[in-house]
Amino acid sequence: MAMHSHDNIDWDAHLQRLREADELTAPETAERVARLLRPSDRTVLEIGSGAGGTAAAFAAALADSGGEVVVVDTAPELLAAAADRAGAVSDRVTVHAVQADAAEDGLVEAVAQAGAPTQADLVYAAFVVHHLPDQLAGLRRLAELVRPGGRLAIVEFGLQTRVLPDDVGLGEPGLEGRLIAGREQWFRQMRAEMTGTTRLPVGWGTALAEAGLSDVRSWSYLVDRPAPLDEIGRSAVLRRLGLLRRHAEEFLDPADLAALDQLLDETGEHYAGNRDDVYFLTANTVHVGTR
Repeated sequence: MAMHSHDNIDWDAHLQRLREADELTAPETAERVARLLRPSDRTVLEIGSGAGGTAAAFAAALADSGGEVVVVDTAPELLAAAADRAGAVSDRVTVHAVQADAAEDGLVEAVAQAGAPTQADLVYAAFVVHHLPDQLAGLRRLAELVRPGGRLAIVEFGLQTRVLPDDVGLGEPGLEGRLIAGREQWFRQMRAEMTGTTRLPVGWGTALAEAGLSDVRSWSYLVDRPAPLDEIGRSAVLRRLGLLRRHAEEFLDPADLAALDQLLDETGEHYAGNRDDVYFLTANTVHVGTR
């Protein structure tokens, strides 16, 4: 049976997409993990572990010293996949799986009941907090899981992903910008429809400070795959266009929707998967604070 989280999304249905995204961004993930982990860190707790690509990278980074990785998710199939992937990396790293929701009180208790450490050297949450109804309250819950002197790191979107040339030869130029605008409308609607939604009228660094963290710093990284793309990159472009189709559909002009459908029609002459000018470029930002 499908399980929907507080944001009304069935995350288990996204397992294959998340696995493919992990494959695309594996080099950047390894670099990010290496930059975040300190030599003395032995325990990492990841909130919203997805398909397990980042948890596996943390496990690999801890393999020499030994340590523990805790994966936390609301979606049972994602949680099992992440735990299996991270657990296969090294017998010197213990992996704990915790089914819990960062949007709810009792997160620390849920981690404890699963037999996992409730104080981590690093608590990590990528593209999770913006899905919580009360984002500041969520950050405070995550901060409770950080040991004194440890750190909380969140990753959130920096710049919108781009995959298309400005003029794709269908409809008016600037199609992708309009698709992105439609998705932003969907995102605002998604947040508005959550039970208990609360605005966060500050930037992420300020929010971390308001959650009780100090020495807050931010840095960004690119995922840059220029044209022409390999099969992994082309698949990422098609996933991105499919996501825009699902999210922006009700907000798009019919002509733009028709153009997007032609780009997604694998039997048609305009299929994006056959183009040699598509690319994948995005920028995300890591925000880190110390407890």
